[in-house]
Amino acid sequence: MRVDAVTLFEPMFSAITENGITSRALKNGLWSLKCWSPRDFVHDAHRTVDDRPFGGGPGMIMKAEPLALAVEAVRADGNHGKVISFSPTGKKLDDDDVKAFAESNQPLVFVCGRYEGIDQRFLDSFVDETYSIGDYVLSGGELPAMVMLDAIVRRLPGAIKDLSASDESFSTGLLDAPHYTRPEVWRGKEIPDVLISGHHKNIDAWTRQQALQITATTRPEMIKIARSKKLLSKSDEKFLEQFCI
Repeated sequence: MRVDAVTLFEPMFSAITENGITSRALKNGLWSLKCWSPRDFVHDAHRTVDDRPFGGGPGMIMKAEPLALAVEAVRADGNHGKVISFSPTGKKLDDDDVKAFAESNQPLVFVCGRYEGIDQRFLDSFVDETYSIGDYVLSGGELPAMVMLDAIVRRLPGAIKDLSASDESFSTGLLDAPHYTRPEVWRGKEIPDVLISGHHKNIDAWTRQQALQITATTRPEMIKIARSKKLLSKSDEKFLEQFCI
């Protein structure tokens, strides 16, 4: 999967190219990343990529032309995939989006804005989709781009064990159940007896009920979505009766 990122801060991406699952997947050829700086496409002494906003207001706005030239260079280099930007005004990124991107395995172009925003004319002309990773403001698009990349890459075939991916939060429509490891008693706290019972049917039932309870109490809207997708069994629904959802 080819990814190109238009960014003023290429070193930030080392967080995912040099660490963990995404780094191993990169070394194994499951995905690639090439960064492009808008400053490389301007020729004034200060390599200016921002300017004051028309109409006044605080902060600076990223200029359209350096970004446009950068994306056009990406196109000329062979990446004709979707151009994605990031903004609190964008669509909230969810697991269905991530799954779709991973399964399509199509190339992507990330445009990482900075300052107060990006000239709307560039967004209207070049950007296919805008995403948000939450209802808050960040300093730029690099972190959302890395969040999105991490989520997509771990879903690429071969990035992690298939069983691990299929059992994670959201993959079943629910949040994940609690996890425990050795020792069995830690600082006076014991793990649930069922997990050392060896009775796999009971363990599965406990795990499912824990996932249902956590989802119902912290993200009740997910229960309604799971129900609409027919992901809940009769026993699930009976268990959920106590939460009045």
